[in-house]
Amino acid sequence: MDRHYLMHKLLFFIFNFSFLLGAGGGGPVSQDSGSFLMIFKEFVNVVSEPIISFTLLTVVFPFLFPPTDWFDKIHRKLGLHYMWTNPGGYVLFIITTVFFYLGYNDPYFSIILNKPDNFPIVLMAYSMLFVIWYSMKKAYINDARLEAGKKPREYNDPEDKVLVWPDLVYIEFICLLIFMAFLTIWAIMFSAPLEEPANAAATPNPSKAPWYFLGLQEMLVYFDPWIAGIVFPIFIILGMCAIPYMDINKNGDGYYSYKERRVGIFIFMYGWVALWLYLIVIGTFFRGPNWNFYGPFEWWDPHKLEVLNNVNLSEYVWVYLLGQETPSNILVRESVGFILVFAYLFGLPLFLSQTLLKNMYKAYGPVRYASLCIFGLTMLSLPIKMFLRWTINLKYIVYIPEWFFNI
Repeated sequence: MDRHYLMHKLLFFIFNFSFLLGAGGGGPVSQDSGSFLMIFKEFVNVVSEPIISFTLLTVVFPFLFPPTDWFDKIHRKLGLHYMWTNPGGYVLFIITTVFFYLGYNDPYFSIILNKPDNFPIVLMAYSMLFVIWYSMKKAYINDARLEAGKKPREYNDPEDKVLVWPDLVYIEFICLLIFMAFLTIWAIMFSAPLEEPANAAATPNPSKAPWYFLGLQEMLVYFDPWIAGIVFPIFIILGMCAIPYMDINKNGDGYYSYKERRVGIFIFMYGWVALWLYLIVIGTFFRGPNWNFYGPFEWWDPHKLEVLNNVNLSEYVWVYLLGQETPSNILVRESVGFILVFAYLFGLPLFLSQTLLKNMYKAYGPVRYASLCIFGLTMLSLPIKMFLRWTINLKYIVYIPEWFFNI
């Protein structure tokens, strides 16, 4: 069956589905459509729970951005590569629009969406979705051209050069003027989301950072401030700066391509989408009073209580496993945590360099390989700690409050 026919049928279904859902936010509706809408919203509230939504995102991610031939085979067998076509872009746009349409017509979710501080998040959802779709679309087109023995679309004759001044600078200057005009009009039409002066006797609940720092604030649930607020931001900045120096793959330079850089793109996209954008969305829409989690269509009840039994690794080892009190000596008490941290950051790279990543170690050399492992394992520590917190309520792997040192 023709893929365009299937995509048009899917578009037709989504339009009708959105009309049915949208009926719940407008005029009179039948009891069946209203109950269906309530079931749908309750389903979204349940699936939005971080342990469910993040797990689904992590499991689905390699099928959306396949890092290996096996994942790519499943990716194409399921037809997921059609997402990066024009009909697929329309479907993604409609699904996103239907979700926000339901949100703006919901009595609870609309309160959050209509806050001036949260308007940039809605723009971010559309802009990031478009950027990802557009870049993947161009990459897949070039991959098909390269397989057919053609040049990528961005290929230019080396002799056909364009000067930075005035050609490139003029284009950048025009973009600057357009963007400045947009910001000026926005500033005139919408008031700045300023609140009353700070009052020490009345702390906002929830007290949230600006939207662009909400990812870091969400990390504070799982790590101490010195890690979430200092170490991770430094590693993010240094890691982004180090990419050109650690990359030895010359394929895909100067043009869009996924197949020639799929492992690197997969890692970058997971870090950007799952470990940054996802945390911003969670902190913006799903964190309410007392930093409790609430579904998007759930009322922010300030009296909601969530039982959290935070347990440190040393307590698991000495109290629950060995059945004795924790030792008074700090180093003995936290010895298991220190061993695990050092084995993870230093022992694991050494082991992999002689086994699974032996060829990578030879190709990259010891310095590049060590740097990639440190950056990669640091990034991976965030989802690991998130799952440990959600599943076994593990708070700290190393807990030394006497030294203000916790991991």
